[in-house]
Amino acid sequence: MNVSEAVATRRSVRKFTGQPVDRATLTRVLEKAQRSPSGGNTQPWNATILTGAPMQALFAKVAEQFPKGREAHAPEYHIYPPELEGAYEARRFGVGEAMYAALDIPREDRAKRLMWFAENFRAFGAPVLMLVHTPKYMGPPQWSDIGMWLQTVGLLLREEGLDTCFQEAWAVYSPQIREVVKIPDDHTFFCGVAIGYRDPDTPVNTFDVPRADIAESIDWEGWD
Repeated sequence: MNVSEAVATRRSVRKFTGQPVDRATLTRVLEKAQRSPSGGNTQPWNATILTGAPMQALFAKVAEQFPKGREAHAPEYHIYPPELEGAYEARRFGVGEAMYAALDIPREDRAKRLMWFAENFRAFGAPVLMLVHTPKYMGPPQWSDIGMWLQTVGLLLREEGLDTCFQEAWAVYSPQIREVVKIPDDHTFFCGVAIGYRDPDTPVNTFDVPRADIAESIDWEGWD
């Protein structure tokens, strides 16, 4: 698989087969991903990778809090800017509605939508969950570096035939995660990454996720 194929076939997978993932494969991917760029070579990414009993313990801890709704949410950063609007908000809303349409869950069926949202906190059935964090003093440039590292990890996993779902949703349960996983107190918890093999036939893994034309975000100067 070349890079273009990996980019074209990568998507947020929301139903995994449960097939185990070999640790040696993950190690190989992460070792390669260390070549990701970072300002000043700071390499500000840190992660804990869960599977088996530790992962199930985290799922159980969050399940205790889930019925409390937003009252139990305590993210350490704004997952989306409070001021999000225009095309950015439209894209966010649009992909959510497309996902629920693929699941055949209408907007008025709030109970089913909530049940589906809970699948986030079971990593959509993936056998591996990576939890990403970084020192609190790291700023936007270093968070950008972490994003480049995550993209590199995701593309290398595609090369291995694996898939991911980058899950900032986990940030709402930062306190509960810290009760189960040893994340340093002086680090910000960023996101989870579900890792595994996609179920290729389920509609939630096949609905169209459109991308904006580059004319919406790119200006050209000095070109003929």
